[in-house]
Amino acid sequence: MADWSILSIINPKILMMEKITDKINGIWFMDPNPPLVTSSVTLFYTKLSSKLGCTDTPKNGPVQYPVLRGYGYASDTRGIRVQYAIWILSTTPKYTMTVGNLKLGVDVISAHNLLPKDGQGSSSACVELHFDSQRYRSTIKEKDLNPVWNESFYFNISEPSILHNLTLDAYIYNNIKATQSKSFLGKVSISGTSFVPYPDAVILHYPLEKRGIFSRVRGELGLKVYITDDPSIKSSTPVSSAMENQVHSEPVHKEPVRHTFHTLPKRDNTEQHNHTSAIHEPSHHHETKYMVDEMKAPEPMPQKLVHMHSVTSAQPVDYALKETSPFLGGGRVVGGRVIRTDRITTGTYDLVEKMHFLFVRVVKARDLPAMDITGSLDPYVEVKIGNYKGVTKHIEKQENPFWNVVFAFSKERMQASVLEVVVKDKDLVKDDYVGFVRFDLNEVPMRVPPDSPLAPEWYRLEDRKGMKIKGELMLAVWIGTQADEAFSDAWHSDAASPIDSSAAASALIRSKVYHAPRLWYVRVNVVEAQDLIPTEKTRFPDAYVKAQIGNQVMRTKPVQSRNFNPLWNEDLFFVAAEPFDDHLVLTVEDRVAPGKDEIIGRVIIPLSMVEKRADDRIFHSRWFNLEKPVVVDVDQLKKDKFSSRLHLRVCLDGGYHVLDESTHYSSDLRPTAKQLWRPPIGILELGILNATGLHPMKTRDGRGTSDTYCVAKYGHKWIRTRTIVDNLFPKYNEQYTWEVFDPATVLTVGVLDNSQLGEKGSNGNKDLKIGKVRIRISTLETGRIYTHSYPLLVLHPTGVKKMGELHLAIRFSCTSYANMLYIYSKPLLPKMHYVRPFTVMQLDMLRHQAVNIVATRLGRAEPPLRKEVVEYMSDVDSHLWSMRRSKANFFRLMSIFSGLFAVGKWSTDICMWKNPVTTVLVHILYLMLVSFPELILPTVFLYMFLIGIWNFRYRPRYPPHMNTKLSQAESVHPDELDEEFDTFPTSRNPDLIRMRYDRLRSVAGRIQTVVGDVATQGERFQSLLSWRDPRATAIFVTFCLLAALVLYVTPFQVIAALAGIYMLRHPRFRYRVPSVPVNFFRRLPARTDSLL
Repeated sequence: MADWSILSIINPKILMMEKITDKINGIWFMDPNPPLVTSSVTLFYTKLSSKLGCTDTPKNGPVQYPVLRGYGYASDTRGIRVQYAIWILSTTPKYTMTVGNLKLGVDVISAHNLLPKDGQGSSSACVELHFDSQRYRSTIKEKDLNPVWNESFYFNISEPSILHNLTLDAYIYNNIKATQSKSFLGKVSISGTSFVPYPDAVILHYPLEKRGIFSRVRGELGLKVYITDDPSIKSSTPVSSAMENQVHSEPVHKEPVRHTFHTLPKRDNTEQHNHTSAIHEPSHHHETKYMVDEMKAPEPMPQKLVHMHSVTSAQPVDYALKETSPFLGGGRVVGGRVIRTDRITTGTYDLVEKMHFLFVRVVKARDLPAMDITGSLDPYVEVKIGNYKGVTKHIEKQENPFWNVVFAFSKERMQASVLEVVVKDKDLVKDDYVGFVRFDLNEVPMRVPPDSPLAPEWYRLEDRKGMKIKGELMLAVWIGTQADEAFSDAWHSDAASPIDSSAAASALIRSKVYHAPRLWYVRVNVVEAQDLIPTEKTRFPDAYVKAQIGNQVMRTKPVQSRNFNPLWNEDLFFVAAEPFDDHLVLTVEDRVAPGKDEIIGRVIIPLSMVEKRADDRIFHSRWFNLEKPVVVDVDQLKKDKFSSRLHLRVCLDGGYHVLDESTHYSSDLRPTAKQLWRPPIGILELGILNATGLHPMKTRDGRGTSDTYCVAKYGHKWIRTRTIVDNLFPKYNEQYTWEVFDPATVLTVGVLDNSQLGEKGSNGNKDLKIGKVRIRISTLETGRIYTHSYPLLVLHPTGVKKMGELHLAIRFSCTSYANMLYIYSKPLLPKMHYVRPFTVMQLDMLRHQAVNIVATRLGRAEPPLRKEVVEYMSDVDSHLWSMRRSKANFFRLMSIFSGLFAVGKWSTDICMWKNPVTTVLVHILYLMLVSFPELILPTVFLYMFLIGIWNFRYRPRYPPHMNTKLSQAESVHPDELDEEFDTFPTSRNPDLIRMRYDRLRSVAGRIQTVVGDVATQGERFQSLLSWRDPRATAIFVTFCLLAALVLYVTPFQVIAALAGIYMLRHPRFRYRVPSVPVNFFRRLPARTDSLL
């Protein structure tokens, strides 16, 4: 093989070559319709050989033959989808570039949970494959609803340039021997755009689709579809016409049986199957090297099972959602339903895998013997089982210590049968041994809630020789599950930190439930001030009012009045949280000079004394005396009969919902006032099972690791799982429940790395983000259990990255279906948001204040939810500018209007008589609707009803997840990502800021042009009757008069019929130039000539 890299751009005539030391990278055709393996290959090969200087006698060796190694589809920098081909140069014409070399390989693996069709609770299934007028059939698996074939078929690809337009159809039939017929069990359709080379192919399990609206199917079909060019592989023998109504079943005997088809066994399959008609694949096929494979790691990735829909998803397979069937506490979950057995007793925790723990509660001790010379004792307790050890804190100089600590040891990790509880004395050099208590695990009782907690008992301590000594220890030992009440407060062996085992570190890794504070909007209406006394009494004050609650500061506008009674009448808004610890402080200040203000007086109002309201009723105003900010003479104050006053209206608005998260991902829409709350409509249950393949977030002992925990947020309730230390495949198996008040809300689950354990990393002590999942409640079916593995996708400055997968189990149970349907008729937000709405700027400011308050309150809990965690879960930076988000929103808008564009194109085709039969039918339908206008609305609604019924079969079977293609995260430019991750205000150099500013100006210029064009069309409509162009207005007024007379004497149906026939006229009666009304409208004047 020669060391050359050849690149073909636009067409095969332009070639660039350069000598490299690596292997051949290949030739890329960037033409949307490339001549892959057609007659032009000969011309291309001649030019290629001429470029290499090896037409007859090469300079550096034998003749180099270009050999096709694979092809696919990609997008260039302009976003154009193109096809590419990968070639290599070979010294021997081992692979000739003919059409027959490219083949589509299909490995029929297995089927699962097929529908019984033989009347005996089973089916005899076979698979028929259809591709490009070729048809192959597998063997028949008798009486098996979960058949396994492991057969391979190969189709000839006649025209690779149109491969992306072809479709592979796989039909599953039930063979009926009695009537020599077959019944339909399901089908799978795979688009040609999803075909990949063999090294990239994986086994995919496709849900079976219906053939018609009345078909009844179920189950999945496992296929592996790929493209190969190995000339040693021969295409399979197609099903002949004589076999149309005859299907051969799988042979019973092992001797060779002649069949009319040829299949290839699975490459990595070592199991011997009964069907012997398959031709064994040549041994060198597995050794075939593809060019795509040379670009990857030397060892191939193991095959994985991916559950997906048969339609090609825009999301990459590695980033797609994967449905699972785990065995949870309630039984095996299959298709969203729980398959229970008689031996399984369901409990509260039925959405997680049941995990058994050994719980040890160390309550207290009494009459412990003194161990020091001074007669004192600093006792602590060690709980040991195998290699795991839990330690309580030591209590100084106490013979009757009290701990009340619970330890939980995972039973699946225990490698010992004896539990030892040792009491020791803390010492500076070496801790002294006091005594111990030993338990046999086979004698430990099992506790299952709702049983009452196990009562602790006194146990006499023993010394090392097994002799009873002075001192007793109160303990309770039992085996339970994560449903136990002591689970959340227990010290866990799987969460034990090898770096820091102190009590403070143990508190940082426990699972907890948090309740966010109830937030209120504080409305301060500053009306006026009276009798202000400025420092300089020779001038009138330039006064304004500064209001402050905690760290929130607002100011009114300065008023330059000609008296000492300024009037503002401005509303200032704040966010306050219960309990109201802060005070409202209002200060009247006088602007003496630029940058110099003097305080005139101050008012302090406790928020607990402020009136609350839940509606739009008028609340009373009050006059407050201003206090001097400095100490003055008391006698002088008694002599003063008058003082400055401030007129205010202050209230706590409970009719609003305080937005403390992004409005697109709100988890709660209830107002603050509890009397306005509606009853809950359902229960949301979340089971956090495990995480797999997590990316290492830190380095410990020379290896990458992570200390991960999960945080879930819905409404006021936040939950945090225990931290699983030093594990990239953590198992949480914790279940939580929320009340649901509105289906249009979102549950957010995040995975983070705990940075509070051990040494601080380069990011300080901030907890690192691994990824999060959003689940909208309205997309969930009631009563169904969703068990999916969600990819954790995070956008980094280098691009989108998969950080692992999070396995969740979710169930939404409806308590009142009527109330849930009634919610759909109510406004999304409380009434006050529409009666007295806030501006966009006010909402952004108040949301920022609310997030800071929630982060501060949750940061004071134990263990704390840190500020970066709260901001990450609340999407605090979602309102900042991002070129990537702007592109994503633009393409979302274009996809919305794509339906209108399609209708417009269809109308144009109708008007241009592209299909005369369709146009004639549209004429007839239009005349019918004009003649009977009362049928228009019923026809429209009936059409939408039929579309909805038709789309029911294609409804999503899983909740939506983050889409990298929709988010424009796959093709984003690195500079745009750097701009998105920049701080606010910016920290980049001026040259880069100037470049980005110029880019923003160019984008804004295009938007400005579009807005100007829209304004121009509107001004032309206004100029029809404004006499700005007197001749045009006179023509239009005369036309209006004539049209009024004609429409008065002519029935409306006639006018509408004539107008429709004119619009649908034949192209022979059309002209290429614009029509008269369009020409008239475009000549109307606009106000663009008045712009500077």
